[in-house]
Amino acid sequence: YQLALLRQHGITDVILSCSYRVADIRAAMGTGDAAGVRLRYVVEATPLGTAGGLRNAAALARGRLVVLNGDVLTDADLGAVLRVHAARQAGVTIGLVPVEDPTSYGLVETGADGAVRRFLEKPRPEEVTTNLVNAGIYVLEAELLGRIPADRPVSIEREVFPAFLASGVPVFGSALGDHYWRDIGSPAAYRDAQIDLLRGRVATTVRPAGTLREGCWVGAGTRLAPGATLVAPSVIGARVRVGAGARLGPLAVVGAGARIAAGARIEGAILWEGVAVGEGAVLRDCIVGADAVIGAHVEVAPGVVLEAAAVVPDGTRAVR
Repeated sequence: YQLALLRQHGITDVILSCSYRVADIRAAMGTGDAAGVRLRYVVEATPLGTAGGLRNAAALARGRLVVLNGDVLTDADLGAVLRVHAARQAGVTIGLVPVEDPTSYGLVETGADGAVRRFLEKPRPEEVTTNLVNAGIYVLEAELLGRIPADRPVSIEREVFPAFLASGVPVFGSALGDHYWRDIGSPAAYRDAQIDLLRGRVATTVRPAGTLREGCWVGAGTRLAPGATLVAPSVIGARVRVGAGARLGPLAVVGAGARIAAGARIEGAILWEGVAVGEGAVLRDCIVGADAVIGAHVEVAPGVVLEAAAVVPDGTRAVR
């Protein structure tokens, strides 16, 4: 989704800074050709933090940079942030979003002209002076990367941006307005993002693989037994087998190769690849990792997260 967003705004030279499961990321993302971008990788031998990863990419970076945190789903107008950056002749411009509870985020105080006055990372309730927080979207000039300490973990929120501000670098904020934005750094937020995508709340050019059937995306080779029902909106991956009388949806995401037995119910649930669901099982508002096995007549309650290859015996009620 981020590659599509960048491409939409004319940004096609992309550097991905990563340290965890790099081989899996490369296998999934490749060279970026499918997204219409050139994708290059820089790898951290050990995690370097939100700023250290940028410093690690300095040798490949030139000119004006757009930086996105990888755990954000958004349809923000990156062009608007770039225009603010140019108009203010800023060194750094930070995308800002309003949130109901800013105590879990980095609070950014700005003046009437958008100039940043102060940063406060994850404030206590009594310290909150604004509901505008760091959205994990930045525009900055590449020459500033050299000011970030190398070869050690560095926080862009706690160390680098405050240091830039103290040293006189022009730092501005740019409100993202009514555009969709969600931090998906927790399982609950990840599921919420999937639901938002299904409901069409995110403006994106990315579409699920497969064909659209009465509001449900259905992957190639998927087979439904007589009496099986798909309820929109849902996404069913390739080569899924659905038994007689099973009901998938609404708001179901079922990964490729899953096997859903007769009479099962999947609603508001996110199932990764290769999951097997037993006869008469009921899964609601949960997340199930790849290759998990859910026994017959199991009830998986809302909020449950099952790890990859988990096995739930027949008749179990999996509670939070």
